[in-house]
Amino acid sequence: MNNLDKENRYLKAKERVAEEKKFYTSLISYFVFVLFLAGVNYWTDEWRHPWFLWAAFGWGIGLVFQAVKVFGYGTFFSSNWEERKIKEYMNEDKKNDLWK
Repeated sequence: MNNLDKENRYLKAKERVAEEKKFYTSLISYFVFVLFLAGVNYWTDEWRHPWFLWAAFGWGIGLVFQAVKVFGYGTFFSSNWEERKIKEYMNEDKKNDLWK
């Protein structure tokens, strides 16, 4: 295996890890923003019309689709998940090269 193949696998794996980081940033933004909207809803309407739930529902659907795109249908993380994911994606590309 040459260095160019290793570098390509590493770059691809690094890109996938960046997508995971982007998802977590979106998730944190979701919770912060929905809590903010809930607070505004409470102080202006005192829960008579919980309109903030519409925003939470719509954005939540988008997050679900993003999670499925990034992770598939399930994953578990450890303390070194970023390095583990990079190595996993590199090995996955290596296995795919064998079948070509």
